[in-house]
Amino acid sequence: MNLRKVAHILLPSALVIAALAAGADAGKPVTVKGYVLDSACAFTKSLKKPISTQCAVACAKAGSPLVILTDSGTVYWPIADTTPSSGQNEKLLPFAGQKVTASGKVFQRGGSSALVIEKIEALSDQK
Repeated sequence: MNLRKVAHILLPSALVIAALAAGADAGKPVTVKGYVLDSACAFTKSLKKPISTQCAVACAKAGSPLVILTDSGTVYWPIADTTPSSGQNEKLLPFAGQKVTASGKVFQRGGSSALVIEKIEALSDQK
């Protein structure tokens, strides 16, 4: 097989592999600070922080997804990086209504921010 034939076979394959790699978002490491609250309240009530811990817990137990809302207004949707995926309320429930620092990988799409949480802890300063 001559070099030209090999190039015709390998070049398209290399381009497809490069395109797939460029399209796959590996996530960017990030640390965010914000309040853990009910997603509906973050949007429908435009809250800057939870009404109370009890309110956030009650909404989460009723099935509403918990999110992290930063001081700048960015809402981070906690997601799993597994397939099939799983809800993240169980991981966030101990922090419902509290200000936290969470680190992990952020994925962005269409104006939404999702966070695969690797570490989360309550902030002692709740201001």
